[in-house]
Amino acid sequence: MRRVLVCDDDVTISEVVAIILVDRNLAEVYTISNCDNIIEKIEELKPSLIFMDNKIPTDGGVIATQTIKSHPVHKSIPVVYFTANQDIDKLAENAGADYTLAKPFSIDQLEEVVNRAYKVSKF
Repeated sequence: MRRVLVCDDDVTISEVVAIILVDRNLAEVYTISNCDNIIEKIEELKPSLIFMDNKIPTDGGVIATQTIKSHPVHKSIPVVYFTANQDIDKLAENAGADYTLAKPFSIDQLEEVVNRAYKVSKF
């Protein structure tokens, strides 16, 4: 089963994503509430896909995503940038994210972005 890492300091959002993906048998889900030591967490959990919130502590989603995307080994892991911020597309582009998912989102929207990412994921 593929692993998804949800990076969001809003526990409710993380739990909702986890419940949906596990219930639909799409992933084993791990959640973190900050992006301190993000590379070490990725190396430990080995996710196939990462959901990144914009305002996650400590450095925020843009810097955390840039850190992932500049890493020689982990840069190919798809990152879904998800936020309620109106500038989601600009933020995701600046971060180097592969996909966006605007909050609030529907179950169908969540499932669609996961399936699109899985089609191109090497993990």
